[in-house]
Amino acid sequence: MYTYKPKRFYLQVFIATWSFWLFAILFDEGVTCTLGMFLGLISPASIAIITVFTSKSQALKKDFKRKICNFWKLKPLYILGGYLIMAAAIVASILLSLLFGESAEQFSFIKGFTFNGPGIFGAMATITLAAILEEVGWRGYGEDSIAQYHSWFKESIIFGFVWALWHLPLFWIPGTYHWEIRNMSNWYMINFFVSVIPMGFVTTWVYVKNGRSMLASILFHLFVNFIQEKVAMTQNTKCIETLMVTVAAIIIVLTNRDMFFEKRHIGHILE
Repeated sequence: MYTYKPKRFYLQVFIATWSFWLFAILFDEGVTCTLGMFLGLISPASIAIITVFTSKSQALKKDFKRKICNFWKLKPLYILGGYLIMAAAIVASILLSLLFGESAEQFSFIKGFTFNGPGIFGAMATITLAAILEEVGWRGYGEDSIAQYHSWFKESIIFGFVWALWHLPLFWIPGTYHWEIRNMSNWYMINFFVSVIPMGFVTTWVYVKNGRSMLASILFHLFVNFIQEKVAMTQNTKCIETLMVTVAAIIIVLTNRDMFFEKRHIGHILE
């Protein structure tokens, strides 16, 4: 029986990621900054892969391969459901923002992206890499390591806070989306941290309903990153969006109480 070690995993991830991103902050331009940014971004996935494949657990290794390779076992309706939930939250947010003087032009798509991407990485490459590498790390080991000891509801809360905090150094790395919104207002920075937590519930729902599939989480994460960038929402509207996603997360939990509150899986994730 494999023993998950969530504290060790997240400590290693934070030390590695934040060290590389501090390096990027100190050398805030050129190839040096880009290298630090990239190494920090791949840290969760790298540590998850090393943790899994240096373990003596064949069950853990087999589970990891299953979660990334078994695309034929995906449940498209739940992935599509995640897409529709996010699309509905965005539409509702824009409609509500009109009451506060925001423009109806938010219903259009912007050209390009709201940020340039750090160094040699373009914006599209950045959001794609972020979706893939984060999910390999978080769903490859991180989320299960918490769920092994807690209900999916409690796991979603714990992981949401950890996931939000992990992004912190990005607000000081030039060229990132996080750097852009910090320069606009500290309130937008705070909104980002708050928004991550309800988003964690939606992502957990997609992940678990697809049999704990990393691939499903990657597809959902990539969609969220892309639509958040391409829809012409203002940052004020994105604050409203946080409320809408929170409402969606509450509805998901209430309509999936058995999934979020059952404890049958505790101690038996690999079974």
